[in-house]
Amino acid sequence: MARYSSLKKFISAANEVLLKGHVALIFVEDDIEVGTTLRHHIDCGFKHVVVFMPDAFELPKDLADRVHRVSYDMSADAALEKAVNAVIKAVPDIWLYYCYNAEYLFYPFCETRTVGEMIAFNVEERRSTIMTYVVDLYANDLEKFPNAVSLDHAHMDRSGYYALARMKPGTEWPEERQLDFFGGLRWRFEEHISEASRKIDRVGLFKSSKELVLRGNHTFNEPEYNTYSCEWHHNLSAAIMSFRTAKALKRNPGSAFDIQSFQWHNSAPFEWHSRQLLDLGLMEPGQWF
Repeated sequence: MARYSSLKKFISAANEVLLKGHVALIFVEDDIEVGTTLRHHIDCGFKHVVVFMPDAFELPKDLADRVHRVSYDMSADAALEKAVNAVIKAVPDIWLYYCYNAEYLFYPFCETRTVGEMIAFNVEERRSTIMTYVVDLYANDLEKFPNAVSLDHAHMDRSGYYALARMKPGTEWPEERQLDFFGGLRWRFEEHISEASRKIDRVGLFKSSKELVLRGNHTFNEPEYNTYSCEWHHNLSAAIMSFRTAKALKRNPGSAFDIQSFQWHNSAPFEWHSRQLLDLGLMEPGQWF
């Protein structure tokens, strides 16, 4: 695969390179679990995996020929939205997915079915999006794993998730089929999380279009794209298993010394299997059997 020295150079080639989607866009904020993140999404069956990462970080040698690498600074303001929106405009009408490093997509039956099969079913349902919920992962022992990341000892919250009606701006009327979802570490340690960052819903899989714009709160300018289901029945959803919040809470000086453990009575080992997430109601198959 190619290496691009800037977002601009990648975008100039994207229409040809990404002509046949579906495409995973992986944004690298630090050097933690970059390789496992990329391999996981390759194994999901994405036709292209694009990694946006600083030049200072090394890409594992076995992945150099399997991903498109774009030199990119994730510390800039609105870095993720800028890149995603540039790709949307460059390649309309293909399916895109985005996440950060140390995040892993899980969807119903992902052990035996590809992401392409899920997208094909969703298209038959006349849906242009698949709602994803960001489920926090954390190491069970912060003394042993001070950055809060351990794939072999990953834990998650098995309860404590809830949703509130999303109100239309400036009104007391709820948006149709839109909810704000909360839970996980962002709920349990909300005093360390800005109000704007507490939601865990993310439209992580969607079909691009020329007029579509991703906003800073992980919603789109097109209202239907922000809905969790269609009008006539529930649709399938997916989960993004993420160490990102745990990493941030242990990295930031304001919270690092206040948190000795993420464990509580509702912690459970993550089994790295979609059945666990289905059983906990953290994603659903809809009409896909």
